[in-house]
Amino acid sequence: MTKKQLVNRGSPEGPTSSGTVTSRTAVAVKPLDEVATIERETVAATDISRGTLYVGLEHIDSDGGFVGVRAVDAGELASNKFRFGRGHILFGKLRPYLRKTARPDFEGICSTDILPILPGPDLDRDYFFHYLRHPKIVEQAVRRCSGANLPRLSPRDLGTFDVPVPSLTEQRRIANILDRADAIRRKRKEAIALTEELLRSAFFEMVGPAAHDYAKWPVRTIESLAAQVTNAMRTGPFGSDLLHSEFVDQGVAVLGIDNAVQNRFAWGERRFITEEKYEALRRYTVRPGDVIVTIMGTTGRSAVVPDDIPTAITTKHLATITLDREQAEPEFVSQALFRHPETLRQIATANRGAIMSGLNLGLIKALTIPVPPIDQQRKFAELTRRARASASKLLRSSESDLLFNVLVAGAFFGSLEAAC
Repeated sequence: MTKKQLVNRGSPEGPTSSGTVTSRTAVAVKPLDEVATIERETVAATDISRGTLYVGLEHIDSDGGFVGVRAVDAGELASNKFRFGRGHILFGKLRPYLRKTARPDFEGICSTDILPILPGPDLDRDYFFHYLRHPKIVEQAVRRCSGANLPRLSPRDLGTFDVPVPSLTEQRRIANILDRADAIRRKRKEAIALTEELLRSAFFEMVGPAAHDYAKWPVRTIESLAAQVTNAMRTGPFGSDLLHSEFVDQGVAVLGIDNAVQNRFAWGERRFITEEKYEALRRYTVRPGDVIVTIMGTTGRSAVVPDDIPTAITTKHLATITLDREQAEPEFVSQALFRHPETLRQIATANRGAIMSGLNLGLIKALTIPVPPIDQQRKFAELTRRARASASKLLRSSESDLLFNVLVAGAFFGSLEAAC
């Protein structure tokens, strides 16, 4: 194909008999450097005046927002920077998988690991912002990086990225939908964070050190409360090596560290294997009510496998605790592992002097916690379930309306449905 291409917008006409897609809503696709300018106007360190706003990579979060941007003093910064304005998009070229892309509403200077990009007259800035943050574009940027320890995307390579360019009216419509979706996602994130903070308080008051009868509770090891504690998946031909091939769209779920977040279960990337491959990995099965614990990569997280996952396996990053439900509730143990000051003290002691902190099966089994009566644990578990269900339902009706609009809207790769 030539540099200027056409992308189909989901026309009902479909493919012709020759196999070529025809559409009255085809959209031009152009190289990024034809529709935007990657500007690198350098400001020498000696020319940076007091009160100038400075943006480093640490000031852009993965959600595309700014954190902690401040004015600098003259002479505070030792190296050259790039200048940017209100019309630019700031694109982090270092480790692009971090998605450090943002829309400033102020003028200032930025690190040279951030590229100021000025959209041209045919490109809406908000539309372009969402496009640069699309997972397919992030993945493409990661593939095109150079440098093993500090992978960077060169401005030249970025300039070759294809950009679908519908009409400005269509771009603004798409951007508006995605901005609304992003606002809802942020509200959901805030609601979840608030819910978890309330549950943290409830844990201490109901089944933690602040409970009135705490001193009377027996101290038990995790191993004594469990029917089974299973190690993480091993490497080799009968372990994680079997997962190296591509996952499938449905089947037996594969759980990893992204499924345990803030002492709760969360769907990260959804991964499934076939029933045939599961037979070889059956020993790593987890079921609803099991507690998964991260022991590699990001240690110190736990979650309870929910009821809507009838069968799953864990990867090499997770250990599993199957509890004796007559003695312990999964939600209590999951919260106690990394919220109870006693278990945190034990983990810190075990890791003292270690080059890298971590967990292993022996340490998990040996952890001790004061254990409240089972009916008290169950009340806490029910409170947890209701609180998380309420947080999940908080924005459901508005999300349903928005989802409908998203699915019928055209966007970057044929439709917004592909972008979700």
